[in-house]
Amino acid sequence: MSRHAEAPYGFDPQGRPYSDKSMIVAGVLQILLGFLGAGRFYVGSVGVGIAQLLTFGGLGVWALIDGILFLVSKRV
Repeated sequence: MSRHAEAPYGFDPQGRPYSDKSMIVAGVLQILLGFLGAGRFYVGSVGVGIAQLLTFGGLGVWALIDGILFLVSKRV
């Protein structure tokens, strides 16, 4: 695998660069503080983080599901 300056962790199948953020940290943040969109802000998904902040994490349901998805995924 070749390393690129803009994607030191490689690219996903759609050609997007992988993030250097920890999925465990993102998942725990999302489960504990998902009503504030904390996990989404951590991984750089600001738009979704704001939506979760305004809806209190989909009244907790969206935040919980999002947190579980972060914990079982390999990379952002």
